[in-house]
Amino acid sequence: MPTPPFIGMPRAVRAVVALALVTLAGVVVARYVRPVRIRPAPTAAVVVTFGDSLTEGAGFAARPWPEVLAGRLRARGGGTPVAVVNAGLSGNRLLRDGYGPSGVKRFDGDVLARPGARWVTVLEGTNDLGFPGSVEPNAPRTTSEQLVDGYRQLARRAHAAGLKLYGVTLPPFEGAEGGYFAPDKEVVRQEVNAWIRTSGELDGVLDFDAALRDPLHPTRLRPAYDSGDHLHPNDAGHRAMGEAVDLRLFEEPG
Repeated sequence: MPTPPFIGMPRAVRAVVALALVTLAGVVVARYVRPVRIRPAPTAAVVVTFGDSLTEGAGFAARPWPEVLAGRLRARGGGTPVAVVNAGLSGNRLLRDGYGPSGVKRFDGDVLARPGARWVTVLEGTNDLGFPGSVEPNAPRTTSEQLVDGYRQLARRAHAAGLKLYGVTLPPFEGAEGGYFAPDKEVVRQEVNAWIRTSGELDGVLDFDAALRDPLHPTRLRPAYDSGDHLHPNDAGHRAMGEAVDLRLFEEPG
């Protein structure tokens, strides 16, 4: 696809596009493999953190939240070693291709094909909401029904392969410029998050919306966690995300 024009492009949108183009140029996406302890056996069980730039973290956080999680799992010790693989892809969407294959297309190769995979966290959908009206000015809006159907596809495939799938609530992004945010997109975000929290169709929830939102303005990131574009968390935000994860979600039975 042609390179989107950067002249006049608002900061939040420009950041998404720039990071996506860097990723397509060959940045290694699955970078953070952190076994709890080094020993020849047993083979580490693997958590795959699947998502977009909010998980990949490049350009916004020196230590993205999957690495924070990996450090906590390593410090926990005991039992089978647990490794974390960061499968975030900047600019990625759950439902549509563009900056890499869509999440529903790349899920098998990036998650199910990984040796030792036991659990997967899914933080995808923000770009599905944000791109129409910004990066893709004339694209139709993405509905909550479409996103939920995408999550259900991933959950069915994960369960068929014996993995647990944990849904991650979509963080707030009011203030992102250039049409990336709009009030109707916020309605969809809230609907999707309500489904993730209450549907019972997933194996657990990582509530990053609750961890990152401003208690005085919950449709925005907390100022201390905002990288400046009102979309991407900074280092403190990624630390809060990684520390908000319940480690009991990643325990082997028995």
